[in-house]
Amino acid sequence: MASQCSLATLFPLQSELDVSLDEATTQEEKQSLVDEYLKKLDEREDLKIPDFQPGLEWLNTEGPLSLHKELAGKVVLLDFFTYCCINCMHILPHLHQLEKTHSVQDGLVIIGVHSAKFPNEKVLDNIGSAVLRYDICHPVVNDGEARLWHELEVSCWPTLVLLGPRGNLLFSLVGEGHRDRLALFAAAALRHYGARGALRPHAVGVRLYRDSLPPSVLSFPGKVAVDGGGGGGGRLAIADTGHHRVLITSLAGHLLHAVGGPESGRQDGDLSEASFNCPQGVAIRGDSVYVADTENHLIRKIDLLQGKVSTLAGVGTQGTDREGGAPGPQQPISSPWDVALGTAGGVEDNVLWIAMAGTHQIWALFLADGKLPRGSDSKAGTCVRWAGSGNEENRNNSYPHKAGFAQPSGLAAAPEEPWSCLFVADSESSSVRTLALKDGAVRLLVGGERDPLNLFAFGDVDGKGVDAKLQHPLGVAWAPEQSLLYVADSYNHKIKVVDPKTKLCSTLAGTGEAGDALGPEFSKACFSEPGGICVSGGGRLLYVADTNNHQVKVLDLVSKTVSPLNIVTESTDSAKPSPPTKAPPLPRSAARRELPPVCVSAGQTVVMTLTLSLPDGAKLTDEAPSCWALSAEGSERLLGGQLVTGDVVDLSRPLRVSAALPAAVEESDRGARLTLSVWLYYCLEAGHACTMKAASFSQPLRIGSARRSSPSGTN
Repeated sequence: MASQCSLATLFPLQSELDVSLDEATTQEEKQSLVDEYLKKLDEREDLKIPDFQPGLEWLNTEGPLSLHKELAGKVVLLDFFTYCCINCMHILPHLHQLEKTHSVQDGLVIIGVHSAKFPNEKVLDNIGSAVLRYDICHPVVNDGEARLWHELEVSCWPTLVLLGPRGNLLFSLVGEGHRDRLALFAAAALRHYGARGALRPHAVGVRLYRDSLPPSVLSFPGKVAVDGGGGGGGRLAIADTGHHRVLITSLAGHLLHAVGGPESGRQDGDLSEASFNCPQGVAIRGDSVYVADTENHLIRKIDLLQGKVSTLAGVGTQGTDREGGAPGPQQPISSPWDVALGTAGGVEDNVLWIAMAGTHQIWALFLADGKLPRGSDSKAGTCVRWAGSGNEENRNNSYPHKAGFAQPSGLAAAPEEPWSCLFVADSESSSVRTLALKDGAVRLLVGGERDPLNLFAFGDVDGKGVDAKLQHPLGVAWAPEQSLLYVADSYNHKIKVVDPKTKLCSTLAGTGEAGDALGPEFSKACFSEPGGICVSGGGRLLYVADTNNHQVKVLDLVSKTVSPLNIVTESTDSAKPSPPTKAPPLPRSAARRELPPVCVSAGQTVVMTLTLSLPDGAKLTDEAPSCWALSAEGSERLLGGQLVTGDVVDLSRPLRVSAALPAAVEESDRGARLTLSVWLYYCLEAGHACTMKAASFSQPLRIGSARRSSPSGTN
C-alpha cells in the first residue's frame, strides 16, 4: 500500500513546473509542460493523501464522502477555507466558473474543506449560513479540528489542492490570484486521466442546503444605516445582501423603495432595472444612498429623487492597486465592505470613506474637491487610498500609510471634538481602531493585541483597551449625544458598547450564543452573527442587522427591549410579502388595558379607534419611530398571518385601525382577541427631555358565524 504524504512532498516537484510555466509564452507550451508533469507524477506511488476522518459533518451532500468510494475516479479540488477570510471569498467566483466549465459527470468535484480560524466558525449552523451567503453549491466538510489541514501541512487560507482519481496529489495553489493557473491545471488533469480511462461519470450525492430553507423578506442583511440629515430624514437603508438589493424603509419599517434583486447583476439605470451583487455597506443622506457593492467591487449611488443608480468607483472586477488616485470609474478596487460620509478639507460630506476589506485599507472617494490629512488636493470623483499599507496587520502608526489593517469591515464617523476620527471595526484582528481625521494617525481603541502580527488575539472579555476581547467584529455605530460607540461583535453574537474616553468595552445585549430570542431583557436577547448597526432617535435606538437571523432588530435603550423591524411591503417598488411574526415586546412600564368583549361575525370588519395625547409642551420626536402594531397572538390567521403595523405621525386626529375577519372561522377563533399596541417617542420642549411611553389595549372577540351588516367598533 502506498504511503500517505503531505504538500511538503509535492512542493519541490511542482516548483520546477511553476518556473517553467512562468517562462512559457504560449498556451500550447503551457499545456505541454503540464501534460509532461502529470506523466511524471503517475510514475510515483508516494503522493496519496489521507482520507476524510469518519464522523465529520457535511453540507450540500446526502452523506459523508470518501476519496476511496464516492470520489474514486474523480479529479477532486480541495478548497481549504475559513468563512471569515476575504481572500477565501475572492476565489469563490473562480470556483463557481470552474464548476460551470467542468461538471461532476465530466469528472471534476470541488470539496470545500472548512478549517476554522475562530471558535464560532467551528459550529455547523454558522458554516451553513456562510455556505448560503456565498452561494456555495459544492460539498463542504466541517473539519473543525483541522485534522486534514495538519496532515497535509497546509499553512494558510486559502489553499487549493488538486487530486487525481486515486486520491493522489497533483497540484497546490496557495493564496488568491491563481484563476488562470487553476483553470489550466484542472483542464489538463481531466484531459490526462480521461484519455487513460481513469475517470468515472457517476454522480455524487449533492443536496443543496439552500433548498430546505423557507423564503424571507430579508436574506443575510449586511449593513443598516439611518438618514443622517438632509431633506429625507426618518429613513433607513438596509443592505439586503442575500437578495442582492438595497431596501429603503421608514424608521418603523414601511418599505419605500426596493432597488435590485433578487438575482445578482451590475446594471446601472432606473431603480426598477438596477442590480447589485451582495451589497454590504450603505450610507444615506437625504435622497442619496451610497452602496458598497461588495462582490461587484464597485461603489454605487442610488439617487431616489432622480430614480437612478450610477457607478461612482470601480471597474467591476477585483483590483490589486493599493494606491489609487484615478477617477472613480477608472479605479479598480477590492471588496469594499462599508462606507461612511465625511468631510476632508472641503465642504461638508465631500468624501465617502470606504472600508476596503480586500486590500486591508481605508480609502476615500471624493464627492467634491477636497484634501486628505497629510495628502495633496483631490478633485471630485477621485478614489484614493488614505490609510493602510495593504499588509494584513494590526499595526498602529502615526503615519496612515505605514499603519496596517486586517480586513476592515465597519466604519463610523465621529467628526466632532474631541474625537475627530473614524472608528474602524477591524474584523480579522478582532479590534476596533481609530483613524484621526486631522492627521491620519491610527490607534487601538479596544481588542486585538500589541503584537501587530498576531491576528489570533480574540475572545469575549469586557474590559479596557487591549484587555478587552472581541471576536471578528463587523459593525460600529457612533452616538454623538452620549459619546458612546456601539459594536456589532459578530462572532460573539453580541452588541457591545465602548466609552472612547475610558476605552471601557462592555456587553450591552446578547448571551454569547447564537439564537433568535427577543429578551425580554437585553442580557437574554440572542443574535446570530450581527453584521451591521446604526443609531437613531438621538441615541435612544439601535438598529442591528442580525445577519444570520435574516432580520433587522431594534434595541430601545430607554425601555431596554428588543423588537424586530417588521418590514411592511404594501405600495412599494418591489417587495415580497412579510412573513408571520410577533408583535414587538412592550416594556414593563407600559400601560395595559383589557376592553370589554364585543360580539362580531365572520367576515366582519373590526375597527379600533384610539385617541392619543401628549403632556403640555411635548411633541413627537422626528428622529424616532412612534408606531402602532395590531396583533392576534394565538389566532394569527385572523390577520392573515401578518403583523399589521403603522407609523404614528399625527395626534390631532384619532388613530383608526381596521381588521377584516376571515369569512370562515374555526372553533379555536371564537375566544380570540386583538391587541393594539402603541409606542410614542416625544420630547418636552422645556429642557429638551425626551422619553418613550407605550401602552396596549386588548380587545376580546366573541365571534359568531352569522355576518353582521355593519362594522364593529371599539374605542
